[in-house]
Amino acid sequence: MGSVSTRSMAVRPLAIDGAHLVTSQPFGDERGDFFEVYREDVLTEALGYRPRFLQTNVSTSCRNVVRGVHGAMTPPGLAKFVTCLRGSLLDFVVDVRTGSPTFGQWDMIVLSSRGGTAVHVEEGLGHAFVALEDDTCVQYLLSDLYRPAEVLTVHPLDPAIGLPLNLPGEPILSERDAAAPTLREAGELGLLPRYEECLALRQARVRLTEVATAS
Repeated sequence: MGSVSTRSMAVRPLAIDGAHLVTSQPFGDERGDFFEVYREDVLTEALGYRPRFLQTNVSTSCRNVVRGVHGAMTPPGLAKFVTCLRGSLLDFVVDVRTGSPTFGQWDMIVLSSRGGTAVHVEEGLGHAFVALEDDTCVQYLLSDLYRPAEVLTVHPLDPAIGLPLNLPGEPILSERDAAAPTLREAGELGLLPRYEECLALRQARVRLTEVATAS
């Protein structure tokens, strides 16, 4: 997986394997701005396999709301393509895959409705964000249908992860996120995805894409 650039869009890997930043070039005139949010061909070239998305969710959050760290049991896993439609946020990708060389580490990106940026988060990774403005609106494309029983939640304030939320006030968490286990506790409970299984899932999708392209 690597970087890809076109006239209107660029994709580059983040520090956590399996996560990519997507940046779109805005085109503006007296009417306003236009930019491409998602292109399957560009993302396929960067990932090495053709992504699929079966569900679209939208959330709105007031300032200081923290959502995450969320993931899903893998397999089947749940990849996400995250875009900010209104407002701005700090977006975090957290490696919660046991056996990964970057287990427990994270990368951070600022997403804004004015920036033309998005993040692709592969199956097995954790995702979280903190809203920087009131009425921040986020869109998620999901690779599979949302199934609450398969959701993985790790406490976003776990000091062992150390997400730099830099909040001016108290974080606003859901009851589920506030009661979530730490990364260590989730591992001891056997809730975390395994790195080798995530890599196997990726390679299977690469092979399927190669077969589909050759046929």
